Amino acid sequence: MSIHQNPIAVLAAIMFSLLFVVAGQVQAQVGANEQSAKEQSSIPSNWSSWRGHDGTGSSLTAKPPTKWSEDKNIKWKTELPGLGHATPVVWGDTVFVLTSIPVGEMFDPIPDRAPGSHDNLRVSQRWSFVALAVDRTSGKIKWQRELHKAIPHEGAHVSASLASASPVTDGKHLVASFGSHGIYCLDMEGQLIWKRTVGVLNTKHGHGEGASPTLFDDTLIVNCDHEGQSFMIAFDVHDGAERWRVKRDEVTSWSSPIVYVHEDQPQVIVAGTTAVRGYDFKTGKVIWSCTGLSNNIVATPIAKDGFVYVGSSYEIKAMMAIRLKGAKGDITGNPDFVIWRRASRTPYVPTPLLLNKKLYFLRHYQGILSIVDVKSGDEPIGPYRISALRDIYASPVAADGKIFLTDRDGTTVVLSEPEMPKVISVNRLGDSFSASMVLVDNQIILRGERFLYCIEEAERP
Repeated sequence: MSIHQNPIAVLAAIMFSLLFVVAGQVQAQVGANEQSAKEQSSIPSNWSSWRGHDGTGSSLTAKPPTKWSEDKNIKWKTELPGLGHATPVVWGDTVFVLTSIPVGEMFDPIPDRAPGSHDNLRVSQRWSFVALAVDRTSGKIKWQRELHKAIPHEGAHVSASLASASPVTDGKHLVASFGSHGIYCLDMEGQLIWKRTVGVLNTKHGHGEGASPTLFDDTLIVNCDHEGQSFMIAFDVHDGAERWRVKRDEVTSWSSPIVYVHEDQPQVIVAGTTAVRGYDFKTGKVIWSCTGLSNNIVATPIAKDGFVYVGSSYEIKAMMAIRLKGAKGDITGNPDFVIWRRASRTPYVPTPLLLNKKLYFLRHYQGILSIVDVKSGDEPIGPYRISALRDIYASPVAADGKIFLTDRDGTTVVLSEPEMPKVISVNRLGDSFSASMVLVDNQIILRGERFLYCIEEAERP
């Protein structure tokens, strides 16, 4: 008997086909969910550079505590030698920290000869430039290595340090850049692999150096903007061989370079007073440039989803979003590439946070928070005055739907992330903080001027 002669058989066949299709769709969705979970779990919980694994300041995996004090949720607190503002990096169970330590007898202060110098630390001792490794479980120092010792030619600003550039790691190499005092590549046990010098860098007003290196694949990028001939160098991280070096028409900046992969091609992106530029990662050749920032560039660019976001605030306020697709040559003022600009409440020292299609940034280095849509530059809500915060040098970070803002007086304000942020907690520690917070797993690593803190929710009995 054929199917055409039996309506029940026809209906049964149709029902079976529908069930097969639905089952296939369910299975596909389950597979997609499993793949999404797998991708999520593959995101590293390490904090390999000062702005996290993707340079945005946010962690997709960490679940840090929101409340702490000197007497609450402090897993350990380790006293650090010397002075440094470099943000630590974390790989596995180790926290890597840079510092500078005054050593030897004091002598009469060396006159500060930088044009326009003011508010600088006086050089009256030799200084030791040091890398440390700290156990993330116990807080004990695993190793401490002196990398260089010298009488600095500049003392840096009173609010800065001689160890302000943050290290970077790939799990095999730890790179520390002390600028004029050398670049050092160590293995994870603190043994020196190679070192290089870049010459003496004379910074504006003698305020010191602070741009952090960046590491992508096996290439290390170091930017050296100063009051002489500025330049940028690419090194082979394995042996320190110089891959390329390019001159930069720039004055002093403290902004760090980033590497961003656009359409399968990595670019080195660096902000500057003359222009923000994108360079070919392999050759150092300029791909595009855009003018419009202020003097004294400090905040580092952020790049994601084909766009770059840069901001500055000194004698003028400037911030802009740049579309990378098709960007070639001078794109200044071209609306096809500069998709929005703003000239109010822009960031100076802290680098913005990029989270869920929004930029979070502070006015200059004050407790006034703006939240801007990355596509339009619109600010639908805010700004928010956070009265608990004063001078802020640390950049904002985020994890688990919360935003963390830390000031130099030892106060951290934790905010909720939704459309209308609310204060979750105000936390105070007895130290001063200029380094940015690190969020890894269920911990906060916070580097002060005197102590390194590990903050973790205490287990309840």
